[in-house]
Amino acid sequence: MAGKRIRDDLEDFKDEAYFDEGDPHHSFDSRLLREQVTMLRSRKPITLSSEDSVSEAVRGMQAEHRGAVIVTEDGSLGTRMTGIFTERDVLFRIVDGGRNPATLAIADVMTEDPESLLDTQTIAEALQLMSVGGFRHVPVVDSLGRPSFMVSVKDVVQFLVDSFANEILNIGGESTREREGG
Repeated sequence: MAGKRIRDDLEDFKDEAYFDEGDPHHSFDSRLLREQVTMLRSRKPITLSSEDSVSEAVRGMQAEHRGAVIVTEDGSLGTRMTGIFTERDVLFRIVDGGRNPATLAIADVMTEDPESLLDTQTIAEALQLMSVGGFRHVPVVDSLGRPSFMVSVKDVVQFLVDSFANEILNIGGESTREREGG
């Protein structure tokens, strides 16, 4: 499982200094990254079954402003995750392939048995998996493989922005461009 590989990679991560310790304006508390992924803002994931249509998945993603759908055995949160369908699948497996989404089942274009995180894993492990795998969305599952929520890059960035609001809001620099309007 990816979890062991990620934990091994994190051993090296723990010793790295990301900012100068003496500079109070550049302090990074690595304890934040050791928080469980459940600390991230999350919403109930969109779940569908593999027999549902691609059109239904795309409509759901548009309506909920999401970039991915979790596919489960029966389309509910109460059963094991079997796949993921993302906006990248729409581009690379449907549009680029010249396929008609109205006639396709999600099973035809989803990623089966995607990499995922357990709900007990850390934010650092989520970042590692996203970075190494090139994923923008990672499903978070319970110990039985049932989806809990989806972690997106945006969720992690928002968590860090919220954690360092003053530092981010007070970043210096003069704008060389005048702004008009709002």
